[in-house]
Amino acid sequence: MATIDGRPAQYGISLKQLRELMEHRGREGVAKIAEFGGIHELCKKLYTSPNEGLSGSKADEEHRRETFGSNIIPPKPPKTFLTLVWEALQDVTLIILEVAALVSLGLSFYKPADEDAPLLQEEEEHHGWIEGLAILISVIVVVIVTAFNDYSKERQFRGLQSRIEGEHKFSVIRGGDVCQISVGDILVGDIAQIKYGDLLPADGCLIQSNDLKVDESSLTGESDHVKKGTDVDPMVLSGTHVMEGSGKMIVTAVGVNSQAGIIFTLLGAAVDEQEAEIKKMKKEAKKASKQKSLTGETGKGTQAPPQTQHQAVHSEGTKSSESEGNHVPQSSSSATAAAPETGHKKEKSVLQAKLTKLAIQIGYAGSTIAVLTVIILIIQFCFKTFVIDEKPWKNTYANNLVKHLIIGVTVLVVAVPEGLPLAVTLSLAYSVKKMMKDNNLVRHLDACETMGNATAICSDKTGTLTTNRMTVVQSYICEKLCKVLPTLTDIPQHVGNLITMGISVNSAYTSNIMAGKNPGDLPIQVGNKTECSLLGFVQALGVKYQSIRDEIPEDKFTRVYTFNSVRKSMGTVIPRPNGGYRLYTKGASEIIMKKCSFIYGHEGTLEKFTRDMQERLIREVIEPMACDGLRTISVAYRDFVPGKAAVNEVHIDGEPNWDDEENIMTNLTCLCVVGIEDPVRPEVPDAIRKCQRAGITVRMVTGDNINTARSIASKCGILRPNDDFLILEGKEFNRRIRDSNGDIQQHLIDKVWPKLRVLARSSPTDKYTLVKGIIDSTVSENREVVAVTGDGTNDGPALKKADVGFAMGIAGTDVAKEASDIILTDDNFSSIVKAVMWGRNVYDSIAKFLQFQLTVNVVAVIVAFIGACAVQDSPLKAVQMLWVNLIMDTLASLALATELPTPDLLLRKPYGRTKPLISRTMMKNILGQALYQLVIIFGLLFVGDVILDIESGRGQELNAGPTQHFTIIFNTFVMMTLFNEINARKIHGQRNVIEGLFTNPIFYTIWIFTMISQVFIIQYGKMAFSTKALSLDQWLWCIFFGIGTLVWGQLITSVPTRKLPKILSWGRGHPEEYTDAMNLGEERFDSIDSDKKPRAGQILWIRGLTRLQTQLRVIRAFRSTLEDLNERRSMHSLHSLRSPRSGGLGGHPLYNFNHLLSPNYNKQQSQQPKAPPHPHPQPQLQPLPSDISYIDEDPQQQQRTSPQPPSINVSAPHSSSTLPSFSEIAHILQEQQSHCNNTKNDIQQQTSKYSNGQNETRI
Repeated sequence: MATIDGRPAQYGISLKQLRELMEHRGREGVAKIAEFGGIHELCKKLYTSPNEGLSGSKADEEHRRETFGSNIIPPKPPKTFLTLVWEALQDVTLIILEVAALVSLGLSFYKPADEDAPLLQEEEEHHGWIEGLAILISVIVVVIVTAFNDYSKERQFRGLQSRIEGEHKFSVIRGGDVCQISVGDILVGDIAQIKYGDLLPADGCLIQSNDLKVDESSLTGESDHVKKGTDVDPMVLSGTHVMEGSGKMIVTAVGVNSQAGIIFTLLGAAVDEQEAEIKKMKKEAKKASKQKSLTGETGKGTQAPPQTQHQAVHSEGTKSSESEGNHVPQSSSSATAAAPETGHKKEKSVLQAKLTKLAIQIGYAGSTIAVLTVIILIIQFCFKTFVIDEKPWKNTYANNLVKHLIIGVTVLVVAVPEGLPLAVTLSLAYSVKKMMKDNNLVRHLDACETMGNATAICSDKTGTLTTNRMTVVQSYICEKLCKVLPTLTDIPQHVGNLITMGISVNSAYTSNIMAGKNPGDLPIQVGNKTECSLLGFVQALGVKYQSIRDEIPEDKFTRVYTFNSVRKSMGTVIPRPNGGYRLYTKGASEIIMKKCSFIYGHEGTLEKFTRDMQERLIREVIEPMACDGLRTISVAYRDFVPGKAAVNEVHIDGEPNWDDEENIMTNLTCLCVVGIEDPVRPEVPDAIRKCQRAGITVRMVTGDNINTARSIASKCGILRPNDDFLILEGKEFNRRIRDSNGDIQQHLIDKVWPKLRVLARSSPTDKYTLVKGIIDSTVSENREVVAVTGDGTNDGPALKKADVGFAMGIAGTDVAKEASDIILTDDNFSSIVKAVMWGRNVYDSIAKFLQFQLTVNVVAVIVAFIGACAVQDSPLKAVQMLWVNLIMDTLASLALATELPTPDLLLRKPYGRTKPLISRTMMKNILGQALYQLVIIFGLLFVGDVILDIESGRGQELNAGPTQHFTIIFNTFVMMTLFNEINARKIHGQRNVIEGLFTNPIFYTIWIFTMISQVFIIQYGKMAFSTKALSLDQWLWCIFFGIGTLVWGQLITSVPTRKLPKILSWGRGHPEEYTDAMNLGEERFDSIDSDKKPRAGQILWIRGLTRLQTQLRVIRAFRSTLEDLNERRSMHSLHSLRSPRSGGLGGHPLYNFNHLLSPNYNKQQSQQPKAPPHPHPQPQLQPLPSDISYIDEDPQQQQRTSPQPPSINVSAPHSSSTLPSFSEIAHILQEQQSHCNNTKNDIQQQTSKYSNGQNETRI
């Protein structure tokens, strides 16, 4: 028989059986484990020990991986480079350019017989193909660069993702030792220790648990916490969060076999299916719209008889109802699948929203100018050629028209700032990479930019402001206050034994003190740092806590009351050797004191602990400790004995009711009070000073005693001597912010938060309330942007609510990390200051790029447009513009987005939420530089040939070769752009634009590369770039004009910004306006066909129709009280009303209700023959917009139907049996209308018309 590591290779249980086992819950799970012989038998079948764990040998681990799989869920494969190239090619402007270039290429090879053509032109036509090819090559370069950027972005993102996952470690027992291993290394058969705050990495069965409660909402959707236990519900599942308690489990399923893995696998398959389905639906929709447009045209002249239409509707209805069970077409399944996709869009950050809006506006302006350019060029060409010169049409002229189109498209390419999103992405990705070195692990990219605008930071105390290396420095035992640690001989023996055992047993067994790696190092604290300080105190007394734990393993515990934010204490019940139970408890000293009735006094004598003694102890011991910045913890115990009870014991007959916590935790005997020091991190006071200088308010929110909190806040510099500040406890805070009904009021919070600096003894709810109150407050002009730090599971809501949530990488629970935006890998407050610096740098980098880009945009577009109008040709050719586009978009965004942050960034106030995107200073620079560049370029265009004594390039034939005149214009434009890139490095009006230039190698490398490339293009570009080599003199002129931008920049800086009108700043206002605008824009692209946004008139139509729909629903309700037959008819009528495929209402569309109210209508009805009638001619009415969505109707069905006006379908033979009479509908509609006061007069007039036109007609 094959053996692995000395055990049989065949396990006692198969993978399939384990998967089936994990599908059971609650009592079923208990029964199922019992079928396998209980949990210990299950451990034996998997060759593992509940106390020792796996052996840890390589052969055993490898075999388990092969048999049960590894704990890794394979990610979806990344997009290949070719896929990204294909996606980049989908850009509309690029497609137009490609087509134009191909047509240009084709026409250059097309030689019609043209006898009049001069010899020179034939010579030139040899080179005609070069421009088309050059454009194609430029497009390919742009596409490859875009694809490469996307590719590197995706790789970085995946690297970040794997880094986050790699950070996730978990406690397992291997070879009898507790060790932290990466989640990916967990195997089936591992014994894992689970505790409060863990995100479970695999499925398992509980071996032992203490007060364990799990949040399974991620799997089940149920928000209530599920109580777990070996006899209640032993199944714990991957992806769920431990909200309370602790325990030990055997891992039974990992990776794709775990419950979360199974869901992920299904999700992956579902996403693929959904994508396939959407593609299929798009194809079908296109086909359907083509067919409908064909049938719609024929249908105008002749209309099908209503009866056949009615049958069609019927068959459609039955078809769909067979497939789905209601009147929804088959697409509904994919619609529901797609719903979560669109529903959970990540809200855009403020900056992204502003930028997207700006890009759209620039795009619109550019498109308009591009279209005008093409129209003007074509009109001028046609007028000159066919009207003035009176030449006949030749096929070669098609080439001229294509050239004009290419110029127009190129203007559009230059105008559309596709570099904007690239700059944002590059800047964020670069910052995220660098921030990792500064101990900030960014989980959400936009958090990085938001952090730059932060105005308030609500920070935890422990571990963030302090070192989180806790040590007991003072103790009060048997009426002795020791400022140095006592020895065991200083304490009465029985009290010493109780203290050492109480601390060793009543702390999580995951908390340990390990020896340092090197002999001189400090010991390493693992687990809860407060517990580690107490265990250190036991070691300092000369007792080995581990030997006590070995005597009393966790499975001997009777009950554990785990620490939580409500209890603020922890209790453990263990059996006494001679019968009965002992409860040990520890917690916040003032809370434990209130529950104590006895205390050990001088020489270890037991004394009554009276109210006076308690107050004296608090006044003389606890408060002085707290004022020294110490955290005070009390340790106490209580005995439950079956026989005769001493004064501090309680007599029991059976087992006490452990759930009655209030009675169990009373009449305790106090053993000691210890003061734990957690020193302030040395770098924190300086970091807080930097924050305050940068206009950021730091607040401390802690669960500690108010005196401890005040002491630490003063040491950190949060409380400054002459400031007007508030320090509150949680209770007082709640009293101040709630009204007489106990409801939180924003106006009351607004009175508290501006001065509040320290919130002590606060609960997680208080933290959430404070954060929400500050974010929602409109007291400050610029609206607050709040960052929050948290480490506990219950900090989750506050971290999520905050604009930026920081979780602690070391002390933080998995739940807190999951809720956060940035993880502080060193738990240090000074890392937050670095995050602020990087955030501000991102904002500034993007502003620099904007300043540079908009200058080039304005100049290039105006030059192309005016050039086209004035000289019938754009001075900048298509390929040249593409090169400029490459410089200003891709290369400049790389150069400007990678500027490093400087400490000056922390010397200005934060922007807040409402700061304009383009400040007045930036707008002054943009317009000033654009003016200079336009003057130079138009000067060169109209008089440059005279000044520089060269042949003029104006009025050249279409196929004439490149001229030095236009080459100089192109070269000067590029030189000015390049030197303006140096100007763009400063956006706050600084004079020294060279400062820090050589600290950014990326910037100067790109600048030099662009300059060298430009020299090559000018000297050797020839026909491909429409350039002619320049002499040294001409080059010097170009560079002279370029350097002029730097001098001009200094002049612009001298213009005082404050004198400029505020209208020059762009992007002012609250972010909600932008995000709403963006959401509106996004909704338009969510559906397959609905790419048209309804106009104001259409919206009115929709409202009118919705009103009618509501009234029709009222009819349904009204008629439902009638007889059964009528009820059925009414429902049917409404179905046909709502059916988008129905035909015509005797030729009247639904929205034309006038005929229902006309006196001739009933006559019409009475004259109608019983056989299927000939259709009435269709009235010429404006059809309803196709993107109206009808009440109670599936939107997917809407999208796929043709944009024909929906109408009520009546077929005469059925009218008596299946439909209510239309006069009845008219009556009820009129009754509904009569309730509206604003139409009372109209209705009276209608009534009088009715009474004139008809005998005895009641309205």
